[in-house]
Order: sequence, then structure tokens, then C-alpha cells
Amino acid sequence: MDGSSFTEGEVYQEFFNSRVYLETYYSSAVGCPEEGNHLCFELTNLFNIFSSGSVKGQKLIDIGTGPCLHQLLVACEWFEEIIVTDYTDSNRLEIEKWIRNDPDCFDWSAIGKFICEIEGNRVSWTEKQEKLRQRLKRALKCDVTSCNPLHPVCVEPVDCLMTSLCLEAACKDKETYHNAIKNISTLLKPGGSLIITAALNDTFYMVGSRKFSCLYFDKEFLIKVLNENNYIIQKVDIMPGPDRATNTHSDFESIIFLVAQKQF
Repeated sequence: MDGSSFTEGEVYQEFFNSRVYLETYYSSAVGCPEEGNHLCFELTNLFNIFSSGSVKGQKLIDIGTGPCLHQLLVACEWFEEIIVTDYTDSNRLEIEKWIRNDPDCFDWSAIGKFICEIEGNRVSWTEKQEKLRQRLKRALKCDVTSCNPLHPVCVEPVDCLMTSLCLEAACKDKETYHNAIKNISTLLKPGGSLIITAALNDTFYMVGSRKFSCLYFDKEFLIKVLNENNYIIQKVDIMPGPDRATNTHSDFESIIFLVAQKQF
């Protein structure tokens, strides 16, 4: 897909239906059946990396959170302060509704209880959601193509950056992706951890009847970009995607879970 037809931020602002997205991909513990089992893959990897002690700290920023909380329901057991960020106003509003426990907020209980099972039921779903509500400090506007992605807000660099299925949807070409990694890295302390979950060799995903673009790239490109931005790769895990011929929701080839450390 060429850059001229790529669905950039303005398209998301006008046409992205946050609730339809959540209902399609996050209504059950298995996610969207057509998409394979990548939700379990991501959540299990997150729990394993946090519980290993190799990624730790006080503060975490999630880049391009969308209207989603699944990754944060894992992270809240390990970080005292979490900042969520997204370009699209409706996505941040969905999260703010959940923080307030509004009557019409999205129900994360199916995925939340599944996460509790992954973690060995050390806490109940009720305890976990209250912990996340306490630790979600801010929901900020974010533009990864900006030198300060959180402009006009400035924050002190944090211990961990996390981003899931965001940058490939936000960056129209490989140069933009490279610059986006550079931009978000200003938010991370030297020695801090960057956790990326990304769809590889993907060109689109569907939200209802509307198609949104993704940047097509492979594992080698992603690792090269991180190396060029002063990261040391610490963990890479890849899960093959479903049959592209039968997946009408997207066309990703595989999902990569990657952890890298920003060098001092």
C-alpha cells in the first residue's frame, strides 16, 4: 500500500469506531477467533517477562494504547504508575470511561479473568481492575511522528515503554517507522525496556466495514531499526498467524513479541 492511500491520524480521528474495535477483537478471552490465538501469546509473554524480573521499574508509558487495557491489566502488577497514550480522542475517552467505571464502559472481565488465570490467580479480577484504576494516572494525546510524541506535555523519561499493534498502523513508510522509534525513545530512560508487540508482513485490519492500513515489514527490519536506535535485543518470540485466505479481519503473517533495552 503506497503512502498516499495510507490511513493516517486524521482518518482515525474521523472514522475509527473504538467500541466496534473492542467488540470485534476483545470481547472474549480468545480475542477474535479468525485472528488466531495471538492475544494469549501476547499476554503470556508479558506475564513471563515481568515475572522474570528482567523488566522492572516504577513508571510505564504505553504508546498507542487505543481503547485497550489488556496489556495494562498485566503491567499493573509490576508498575506503580502507568500513562496511556493515543492519537485518537475516542480511544482515550473509552479508557477514561473505564477508569471512572461509567455504566456504559467496555466490559474487560472475560480477558481480565483469563489474565488472572495466567498469573496463577494470585489476585482476583475485582482486585486487579481496582489496582489498574488506581495506577492509570493519565491518558495523553500522542503522535509518534512528532519529536515530542506527547506535545505539549513533557514527562520525565520512564522505566518501561510498551506498544502493541500501534506503530505499524501509525507509520506510512519505513522511514516514518524508524523516526517513530527514535521519537518514542526520548520517553525512555537509558537502561529502560521497550516492549513491542507487532504484526509482521501485514497490510490492513478491519474495524466493522472500514479498512485501516498497516506498514508491511519483517522481523529483520524491526531488529535493524532498534539496533540503529541504540537498543540491545533481549527477547524475540514469534507466533505464526492464521491462514491469510480465511482471515477477513487482517492479513498479518505472524505476531512478534520483542523486548529491547535502551543502551546507556
